[in-house]
This record gives sequence, C-alpha cells and structure tokens, in this order.
Amino acid sequence: MTTATKIDNDYQPITHTIAEFESAAPVKDAKVLGWICEMADIMQPDQIFWCDGSTAQWQLLTAEMVAQGSLIKLNPDIRPNSFLARSSSDDVARVEERTFICAADPEAVGPTNNWRDPDEMRQELLPFFKGAMRGRTMYVLPFAMGPIGGAITQLGLQLTDSPYAVLSMQIMARVSFEVLRHIERGANWVRTAHTVGAPLLDGAADSAWPCNSTKYICHFPDTLEVLSFGSGYGGNALLSKKCFALRLASVMGKREGWLAEHMLLIKVTNTNTGRVYNLAAAFPSACGKTNLAMLTPTIPGWKVETLGDDIAWLRQGADGRLYAINPEAGFFGVAPGTGESTNPTAISALWGNTIYTNVALTDDGDVWWEGKTDEVPAHLIDWQGQDWTPASGTPAAHPNSRFTVPVTQAPSIAPEWSEAENGVPLDAILFGGRRATNVPLVAKALSWQHGVFMGATISSEKTAAQEGLVGELRRDPFAMLPFCGYNMADYWGHWLAIGEKLGDKAPAIFQVNWFRKDADGKFLWPGFGENSRVIDWILRSLDADSESDDAKGEELPVGIVPASGELNLTGIEISDESLAELFRVDNESWLQECMLTEEFFAMFGDRVPQELRAQLQGLRERLGA
Repeated sequence: MTTATKIDNDYQPITHTIAEFESAAPVKDAKVLGWICEMADIMQPDQIFWCDGSTAQWQLLTAEMVAQGSLIKLNPDIRPNSFLARSSSDDVARVEERTFICAADPEAVGPTNNWRDPDEMRQELLPFFKGAMRGRTMYVLPFAMGPIGGAITQLGLQLTDSPYAVLSMQIMARVSFEVLRHIERGANWVRTAHTVGAPLLDGAADSAWPCNSTKYICHFPDTLEVLSFGSGYGGNALLSKKCFALRLASVMGKREGWLAEHMLLIKVTNTNTGRVYNLAAAFPSACGKTNLAMLTPTIPGWKVETLGDDIAWLRQGADGRLYAINPEAGFFGVAPGTGESTNPTAISALWGNTIYTNVALTDDGDVWWEGKTDEVPAHLIDWQGQDWTPASGTPAAHPNSRFTVPVTQAPSIAPEWSEAENGVPLDAILFGGRRATNVPLVAKALSWQHGVFMGATISSEKTAAQEGLVGELRRDPFAMLPFCGYNMADYWGHWLAIGEKLGDKAPAIFQVNWFRKDADGKFLWPGFGENSRVIDWILRSLDADSESDDAKGEELPVGIVPASGELNLTGIEISDESLAELFRVDNESWLQECMLTEEFFAMFGDRVPQELRAQLQGLRERLGA
C-alpha cells in the first residue's frame, strides 16, 4: 500500500546566522567551511540552512512555500504530499546559449561547446553574484551521485537560495549529512553554487517564482566547479543533474578512465531461463528514451525492470567487464506525452510525493497535461494560472513541463538500483535517433570501433526526407552534444580507449530506430511495448555460445540485422513489404550520408580519431561493393 510521508511537527531546522555559522556547522572540514564562507561573503545571505535530506525538512519547506504562494498543494486524496509549481514564462527550460564551459584551453573544449576563459568569466560573474542572496536564505546541500560509498559514486555540495531547488534536489540526489562524513575522511567533492539572482532589498515582497532575465550556467572543469545565476528551472538549478552528472563528470571520467553518459539503464530477465541482462541506451530527446526505460514487453518470456531513465556512469570492474550505475535518485520527466496508454509505468509512479512544474491544475485539485489521458478535461487552470478549455487554442501544460518523483516509486524499479552499489555489468549498449529513412530497425555493430562510429554519427531528421534523399540531419553524437564537457572528438577517442581496455569483455553495441516511415509518411514499426521484440533479438544474438539459441543475423554494409524469420512477430500484423522496408539499406542514400558525416567530422579537424575515419572509409567501401 502506498502512503504519503508523515509530518513531523516537532522538527527544528539547522539554521544559522552568518555570525553563528562556523561554530555551529555540522562539518569541521576546513575546505568545506572556507568555500561556504567565501561564497556567503560574496552573495550575502541573511542566514545559512543546512539540508539533511530528511522528511521533516521536506515538510517544513513545502509548508513555507505553500504559505508564500510558491507551491500549490494538490488534493491529498488524489496526489498525497504532492505540489504544483508555476515558473516565470521566461524561465521554462535549459538555456544552452547561456551555458558555458570555462577551461584554460579552448581547443580542449571544442566547437560544440560555448567556451569562455575561466578567469575572465569569474570577473564577469562577480558583479552578478555580489549580494545576490541578500534578504534570502542560503541552503547548503551535501549530496551523493550514486549509492554513498559506492565505487562509481561521486560527492558534491550545492549552495542555493531556491527552496524549490532544495526540494527537487532532495528527490533527484542523495542529500545526507553522511556525505559530509565521507568528505571529512578525505573524499573528493565538487563545488556547485546557484542563485536565482533576485535579492530581496529593503523588505521587498518576494515573487512566486523569483529569477533574473540575465542567466549564466558556467562550468569550470579545471577546478570542478559550477556557478549558475538567474534561472530557477530544471538543470539550470538542480546542479547535480546535467551540470555535474554529465558536463563535469564527463571530464572527470576522461581524466580517471570512466564514462559519464546520457543513457538509460534497464535490467532484462529471460523468465524461461532466469538469465539476467543489463542494457544501457543513449537516445536524443523525443526518441523513446523514457518508454524504453519503463518498457512493458508485449511478448512472453521477458521481464524488464528500470535501473535509470536518463544518466549512467560506466566504469570497468575488477573482473574486466564494464559496470554501470544510475547516479540519480529521481526521475525529472517531461510530462506532455507521458500517458496512461503510452507509459503506464511512469503514470503509476506519480501517485504521490511528487513536484510538478508548469502542468495544468484540474478543478478537483489534480494535475493534467497533454497526452496524460485520452479524454481532455472540460476546464483547467493552465500552467500560467489562467482559465483553460479545449477551445482556448493554447497548451494547458507547457511543452517542457515536468514531474520530479523518487525512482523508488516506479513499479518497474529493479532492486539493483540501490543494492548493487558498485553497479551492474553491461551486456549491450544501444544508440538510436529519430530517422524516417535509411537507418534499419536494429543493427549490431561489426566491432567496438564500428559501434563508436555508430554512436558518433547518431542523428535525427529535422525535415521530411524526399524520396531517395536524406533529410536535414540534427547531429547528436551519443545523445551527448549539449552535455559533453570537453571536445567531442576527444570524447570519441576516450570511448575507443575504453573499448581497447575492455577487450573481449566489452558489451556489444547496437543501433536501433523505432521511427522509420513508408512513402506515405506512416510509421512502419508499432513501437512502445512492441520494441521488446527488438530487445528479444538483441539479447538472443548475444548468446553466441549456444548455436540453437543464437539469433541468426545477416551482415549488411551498416551492420548485422536479423535474418529472415529471426524477429519475433507473433501477435502483430506487419506486411512483408513493411518488414523489408524496415531493414532496407539504400546504398546511394547512405553514400550521401557518408558525405554529410565527413562534413560533420571536419568540424573537429585533426582531433577526430583515425579509427573513426577508417570506419567511415570502410562503410563507403562496403556500400560501394
């Protein structure tokens, strides 16, 4: 039975005035205290609040925010312990054009990132941060990314003046004073500081969503710091997420020999044999990532459990295999399109203890967004607080509206999410984009190097493709284009080096494409739960030791695809023509795509690994043959 967390009315927060801070702080580490004091001197908060991740602090902050009008408490009979936040209309998403990598060497940052000189950026930021927290509380969050004490886990501290960010971080990361104990024993930690940039001067009234029209999200990989100013939304404010877990962590992984990836993680069990497989998958946005993370198989013999829906950290284990963890503790999901018919597992996870942002409010105190249900309510309060009906002509929920919910509430969550503190061994890695043409439903890489080439050339079509031609491609290598904290060509080289180290213990790599269309623009593959049929073939293809169980494949120029009759199609109707089109490789179109890939590689000059240039040439030769 699911129940909401109990309110502790006797809780007393650990809050200090600046004068009391050092003597009363729950940590004695000089570097921690020195950094916090330095940032407090700059931002000038009225008081400092230490966050311990407790239920009592959650109840205290939510009650304060409801009283201030910053949160709307939802109907407890429908959504217990759940709240709705409405952001400012100019603070609704990541601001990539205001996201900077501030490192000494611009070439090491690469052409796909916004580079700034770190010293110059600090000078530019100082006037904005000076006094930015006046009239506000500075919250100190010690957090762990991954199980505390795990081999792949990393630690951090975040300073923020946003209680909304505190509550969201409490869901998304492991906020605990235990982190401070590990730091006191010498563990490394990352410094992150965030302010909404809206000081309260001379007793001015606060707004429901304080923010600043000027925004900076600045990463300093040389010193492992993040400074974020002006935005209270999502990854701009929850600095454990994209800022730490991908942009900084990717740099940390490059230095230390591991990988920080924009990948989901699933555990797949063959219920007939009991064999367990673990898969990681990288998909750009709108390519079915969450649906795969919470997949409900439509064919017997398989059970899928969720390990993570967004980020994975990968490190070689003592046995030589590649192990992965989900460093996050929550789901920060896009609400629109998540529905009872498309992702019932996600909907089930949202029963309570959830923060919703920029969704619509129903008349009975529940939430709604486009795609949540087939039936559209007759009346709502939209994400901007206005009356809404189906005739309004505007979305009821913002297209980037979100839910933030603990991963433990997903009925599909695997026990290994927390029990396997050193990660799970990976059997396969999947890459996929949204392609109407060219790319087969599934193809196995010919080698690790070919798999890295697949990941490096992942793309989605921005425009409808003309017959026989490739549409304009939006490149998103490894689904990491906005999140890799260093030169993407060096990142490809790092993947190649990891593969060389793994040798024959490396997981197999596949490319999938759920979105191929026919000449009339209709999807050829049903998708959603039927994607389990593709997973079925992928996992059977791994069982090469048993010829009877090994899924036979046919080698095409772009990889190995299922041989005729090897894809389990029992129970679905798909014509022979459609099946053939799903795997058709048009050599001329692929040769054109090779030209586009060469142009893409040219962005990175001579930093592109020679192995990838060799893979491109090999693909051309296979297509020509």
